[in-house]
Amino acid sequence: MVDEAQKFSERSQKILQELLRTGEVFVDELARRLKVSPTTIRRDLTELERQGLLRRTHGGAVPVEPMLYEPFRHVSSFQEQERQFAAEKRRIGLAAATLIADGEVVAIGAGTTTTQVARSIRHRRGITVITNAINIAMELSHLDNLKVFVTGGLLSEDWFALVGPMAIDNTSQIFVDKAFVGVDGIHAERGLTSNYPDQAMIHRALLRQARKKIVVADRRKLGVIGTALIAPIAEVDMLITDKGASEESLAPFIARGLTIRRV
Repeated sequence: MVDEAQKFSERSQKILQELLRTGEVFVDELARRLKVSPTTIRRDLTELERQGLLRRTHGGAVPVEPMLYEPFRHVSSFQEQERQFAAEKRRIGLAAATLIADGEVVAIGAGTTTTQVARSIRHRRGITVITNAINIAMELSHLDNLKVFVTGGLLSEDWFALVGPMAIDNTSQIFVDKAFVGVDGIHAERGLTSNYPDQAMIHRALLRQARKKIVVADRRKLGVIGTALIAPIAEVDMLITDKGASEESLAPFIARGLTIRRV
C-alpha cells in the first residue's frame, strides 16, 4: 500500500506542474482533479509553501515571486521580456524540464525562456545545474535538493549573463547531459543566433559540452536571424516552441531533421 509520504509526493508533482503550466491553482479545482478533499489540498499547499515552492493565496496558490537583489529591481529590460509571451514561456519551460531526469547534470543558458526551465525544476531532486545566468543561480541557490555551479566571467549589463573568456574556459571543463539555450532567432539555414555576440559565444560553449542540445524559443523567434551565430541547426537536437507556431514556419526545420515539440 502506498504510504502517505508517497501520495503527497505524487500530488505535489501534479500540483506544481499545473502551477507552472497555468500560473495559478485553486483548491477546489485541484481537489476535483486529484480526487481528494479540499482539506488535503490545503494541507499540501501549506507544506509546499513551507518548502518555498509556491505562495498561498485565498483559495489557491501562485508561483513564488522571482528572487531579485534590490539593485536589480528597477532594471526593466529583463522584466519586460519576461512579461512578453509569459504563458508560452511557462509551457516551454515545463516541457523542457520533463526531459531532465533526476541525477542529471544540465546546462541552462541565460535568458527569459531558459529562466522558466530553471523554475520548472525547483521541486526536483539530485539535478546539478551549470549556468551563466546570475538570476537562475539566485533562484535555485537556496534549494537543498539541487546543486548549482556558476560559470564565472564578466557580468553583462541588463541580462544577468556571465560572459567572456573566463566563462568559456570554465565551461569547457565540464560535460553535461543536456544543454538548454534561448535564442534571439532560429533560422533553418542561418542557424541559432543572438543579438549579443558575447552571449552567443558562451551559449556555443555550453552546447559544445552537452550530450543533448535543446533550444527553447517561442514562435516569434522562428525564421529570425540575429547578429551573431550560436550554432548551425545541424548541431542541435531539439526545438521546444509554443503551440502557436505554424506548420509553415516549422517545416524548414523538420526538413533538416530537427525534432520539434510544440506545447
